[in-house]
Amino acid sequence: MLTSLAIRNVVLIEALDLEFGAGLSVLTGETGAGKSILLDSLGLALGARAESGLVRAGEPQASVTAAFDPPTPDSRAAALLADNGIDMEPGEPLLIRRTLKADGGSRAFVNDQPCSAALLRDLGGTLVEIHGQHDDRGLLNPRGHRTLLDAYGRCDTSAVATAHAAWRAAAAALADARATVETAARDRDYLTHAVAELTKFAPEPGEEETLATERATMQKGARLTDDLAAVSDCLTGSDGGLAQLRQAARRLDRIAGEEPLLTAVLDALDRAVAEAGEAEDRLAEAAEALSFDPARLDAIETRLFDLRGLARKHQVAPDDLAALRDDMAAKLAAIEGGEEHIATLEADVARKAEAYRAAAQALSAERQLAAGRLDAAVAGELAPLKLDAARFRTVVAQLDEGQWSAQGMDRVEFEISTNPGAPFAPLAKIASGGELSRFILALKVALAERGGADTLIFDEIDRGVGGAVADAIGERLSRLAQSNQILVVTHSPQVAARGVGHLLIAKSSASKNGGTVTRTGVHALDDAERREEIARMLSGAEITAEARAQAERLLERA
Repeated sequence: MLTSLAIRNVVLIEALDLEFGAGLSVLTGETGAGKSILLDSLGLALGARAESGLVRAGEPQASVTAAFDPPTPDSRAAALLADNGIDMEPGEPLLIRRTLKADGGSRAFVNDQPCSAALLRDLGGTLVEIHGQHDDRGLLNPRGHRTLLDAYGRCDTSAVATAHAAWRAAAAALADARATVETAARDRDYLTHAVAELTKFAPEPGEEETLATERATMQKGARLTDDLAAVSDCLTGSDGGLAQLRQAARRLDRIAGEEPLLTAVLDALDRAVAEAGEAEDRLAEAAEALSFDPARLDAIETRLFDLRGLARKHQVAPDDLAALRDDMAAKLAAIEGGEEHIATLEADVARKAEAYRAAAQALSAERQLAAGRLDAAVAGELAPLKLDAARFRTVVAQLDEGQWSAQGMDRVEFEISTNPGAPFAPLAKIASGGELSRFILALKVALAERGGADTLIFDEIDRGVGGAVADAIGERLSRLAQSNQILVVTHSPQVAARGVGHLLIAKSSASKNGGTVTRTGVHALDDAERREEIARMLSGAEITAEARAQAERLLERA
């Protein structure tokens, strides 16, 4: 609900602070007093186009601040604020502010946090609906008619949304499968050759390192073969060191018994023979490990060369060749079994499309029933509003399949025929200004408590009517105000008498610095002032006793 409006330097308004309450508030005043300026100011705060002509002459900038009750957590306004990172303190009012410079530049703020004018416009649309002579939003926008009908008929769209999501997911899976098979099929020959080549070669993870290590070892053995043979000959040959040590040990053993001093020498020789024998064994083992087989080395080098060549060909690491082979084999298998898989997916898409169609058709049936009830409800409001020759209908038509969505398969649009025999057409295209406002009022009364903004503003909805019709308008505005905050700019005393709050808009002039300054002001009327204003609306410039008595009767009846 709109709780207050602060306006600074907008056209004729120098400084104005207004407070609004619940229910029906009326704004009256003589023609030209500035009622449109008030609505233009509110429109500026709600994201309307910023025009530099709104800035009061001689001032650098204008500003408008609108305060609203805190939005409920489940409201559209709260969701919009959350989506755009706008913080709301619990229990604090929602403040929307717009500044406009004389050169045309403007800035927008929500709770003192900068935002775009587009966000302000979207947010304002969730908070306030302004219905005037040339309004092209709200009920005149067919894009919102389906949502309004669903809210009126309490049509649950969740089953359709779930079925639509499942259908779209199945269709996406089918499209992916087809794309995969088509891509693989284009590469069939290449894949067949590559898989056969890799399968025949049979690469294994880690094979490159194993081959490289073995090759390095054999190459080292090739270099050491002659040296190892020479060392072995030095040790084990007929004239080698080991044979000489053994011969020396045998001779010393024969004479060591005759001379104790030679026992230590014999012990040393025995140890040397043992160490040399161990060296001989280790040398044999090393020679075996480093044995050089030219045929084996050639085979290793050929395998390693081919392995690395295949890796370069397929632009992968040698260790990844085995995985590449498996992946290519899987793609070939997908080609072989792709048609069967696609057939399965096609059947799944068909089942889910049918499930969506069934849910959407059930929703369409609900909408048709709701449309009939809404048409009857609006029809009941037309005659008292002097629209008895008009007809209203809610068109529920099936969209092309390409336009089906999570909200169903229906296009919903409100249409009217203003004269007997005249064709139906969209609301905005054939209704005159006064008729349009009354149609909107009839619709709003029928749609009461079924969604939409909490604050509704009607600009001169009673233009061109009076008497019983004006009284009917006032009664319906009063009824609508039981569930919404209503602000109405009116010239009708019958409507003004229905208000629980009454604001008088007046223009005044004063001399200043040798010139004349004109200002628009707004005054909240008490009971006596209300009676006087309504009497003025009844009688004109000269207020008569009869006008005051009639005003009293209107107020008492309201």
